[in-house]
Amino acid sequence: MRTAATLVLAATLPPSAPAAAETSEAAPTVLPIDAAVAALQSADESRAGYSRTAFKHWTAGNNPTDGCNTRQEVLIAEATIAPEVGPRCAITGGTWFSYYDEVTVEGARGLDIDHMVPLAEAWDSGASAWTAARREAYANDQGQPASLVAVTARTNRSKSDQDPAEWLPPAPGALCRYGAEWTATKLRWNLTIDEQEKTALLDIASSCAGTTVTYTPAP
Repeated sequence: MRTAATLVLAATLPPSAPAAAETSEAAPTVLPIDAAVAALQSADESRAGYSRTAFKHWTAGNNPTDGCNTRQEVLIAEATIAPEVGPRCAITGGTWFSYYDEVTVEGARGLDIDHMVPLAEAWDSGASAWTAARREAYANDQGQPASLVAVTARTNRSKSDQDPAEWLPPAPGALCRYGAEWTATKLRWNLTIDEQEKTALLDIASSCAGTTVTYTPAP
């Protein structure tokens, strides 16, 4: 189970992607947050040609036989009190902790599954050059727990497709974890950052001494 207090992003599950079986996950890399930010490559961003439909998501998940899609599997994995899972993966009950705003949520209806680095931001920073299969792998990535996170619908929609220069979680206690998870996701998928984003991440790193970033390069 993923816990809200975890800052270390261990890769424990294989990604749900058409090409995921072609190669195994590499060994994880652990870096102090300032070194992790410094390891990101800088580049200008472009949203030319972006469409959300370029990222096929909420596919059959890690276990195509369980009737659950990626979204449902993430909800089950991140519950702090497990829900009941009925036929066709109908989820009832359960409790979740939305770390963006430090709100406990009872029942899954108040939750969204956030792509830590939004699909549009991924497109801007490298995914526009990917194959459709790789974009699908990205959009359904459960190979690194922080890639997808269950949070309140209002914080997910407030964030939208913004990067850390434009939006940060409203809960002050979420800042270091969020900066670490954003950085880990960009490193995992070899995505670039622009200058404003880099400045924001370095500002976070400067106030988060002792925070580490653990990431595993995507297959």
